[in-house]
Amino acid sequence: MSGQFRARNQVAIVGYAQSQVVRRSDELLGITAIKTALDAIKDAGLTPGQIDGFLSSSLLPTSGDHRSRDGYSVVSSDWLAPRLGASPRYIAGFQGKGQITGSFEAATNALAAGAADYVLLHRALYNPPGKYNNNPMTSAGGDAQWVAPQGFFGALPAISMAYNEYMQRYGASREAMAHLVVEARKNGARQPWSYWAGKPITVADYMAGELINDPMSKLDCDIPVQAVGAYVLTTADRAKDLPNKPVYISGYANAYPEHSLSLHWTLDEMMRAGADIGKRLWESTGFSPADIDAPQFYDGFSPFIYFWLESLGFCPVGEAHRFVLDGGINSDDPKSFAVLSGGGAIGNGRLHGLPQLLECYLQLSGRAAERQRKASVGLMTYSAPHFGGGGVVFTNDPS
Repeated sequence: MSGQFRARNQVAIVGYAQSQVVRRSDELLGITAIKTALDAIKDAGLTPGQIDGFLSSSLLPTSGDHRSRDGYSVVSSDWLAPRLGASPRYIAGFQGKGQITGSFEAATNALAAGAADYVLLHRALYNPPGKYNNNPMTSAGGDAQWVAPQGFFGALPAISMAYNEYMQRYGASREAMAHLVVEARKNGARQPWSYWAGKPITVADYMAGELINDPMSKLDCDIPVQAVGAYVLTTADRAKDLPNKPVYISGYANAYPEHSLSLHWTLDEMMRAGADIGKRLWESTGFSPADIDAPQFYDGFSPFIYFWLESLGFCPVGEAHRFVLDGGINSDDPKSFAVLSGGGAIGNGRLHGLPQLLECYLQLSGRAAERQRKASVGLMTYSAPHFGGGGVVFTNDPS
């Protein structure tokens, strides 16, 4: 892609709903999805019969050896649409790594092209019984034969290696990361729907945490949870007639996964991919880092915040840890660059980009209540920069 996005500010979010976030639920995931979708449609001032487009992503709902069952462990648009009584003319599912950002691309394109008038975009996360990372591997072939015997068969060892490299290269400390994680948990604790509602932590709590993959502890990782988020999108002209302040999609950029070996990730790979996303993102949207005042960066693992801050040009390379330690992301400071004002994944649970999307929407639509900040241009990122990660830029001022 080159040049400014042709559908810039032509599509908007006009309603949302977020289910309660729980560790596991007695309610069928499909039932939660139906309820959440209906709430989002109602919030947008619409009826199910008006929704003629559906977009979802069901890749990576869980980890380990778990069989996918539609309506049970995943919820596809094909499953959801008829149960809402809708008669859609457009249904799609994004199957790449960047589920939320990729879904927004597809939904925006469909609306801009006239394939649908009102699109429901949802994401449903399931947390099965047992350990999240139950590993059924009994042998390793292909790339895995070179990394699995050394312990690289899950995301955490790979991320810990890149973070360890960052710490050694730039002199970062666990104390700096403690402030980042405390910030996430502080803001998640303020969300009534969050798994961590009312449960902030202190720097001392973080420093006392047992390391599970040096230099990372459990507090550096988002907790697996079950929940559903749903959003209604439509064209800019239709959005003007609906009850909520529209939040327009100004552009986006996704990365193709870059890695030399599966689950053996290097810091340089992450930074190269992030810089490429940034270049295309600013070109697509017509904005620059200086324009972003509602940032929400993906934090499924805490070091991702450093990588996104630096690779997208918000901090000099190697300086994100000092920026955090100096209070640069403290959401209680109205002048800060509050990348975790919504709590993110660490503050709310493993929701695969939903907290980032929700906070951008709430801040730009003026619906963040006591957490409201002055904002006009938002940016959410999802996944790791090199692992199909991407970003979407939003604005509440399409002029």
